[in-house]
Amino acid sequence: MEVRSHEINGTKVAEIISDTVIIESAQDGLDLLGNMYYQGFDKVIIYEKNLTPDFFDLKTKIAGDILQKFSNYRVGLAIVGNFDKYESKSIKDFIFESNKTRHVNFVEALPEALEKLSK
Repeated sequence: MEVRSHEINGTKVAEIISDTVIIESAQDGLDLLGNMYYQGFDKVIIYEKNLTPDFFDLKTKIAGDILQKFSNYRVGLAIVGNFDKYESKSIKDFIFESNKTRHVNFVEALPEALEKLSK
């Protein structure tokens, strides 16, 4: 796992780069959050491919648990990927509602993630 640092308006953003799944459980999400927070990052960008497919099955509660932790610790999060392939109405609604809060954003590309996290 590589952490690429971005700075936007004085805010440190960690972009997580990996070819493997990094988050397979809510605990993995909390560990990543703590690690990035400890390193001084205020916001985190992670790619869809780095999340277990179970993240997008809301019955597992992994997504809700992870996003709640990021919200509780006030660490912004952007998840970059193509979410059109998820046909479940519940995951589409979850993504829509998350994007409305602007604290957690599901976006299609890195520039959009950086733009969303800069606000």
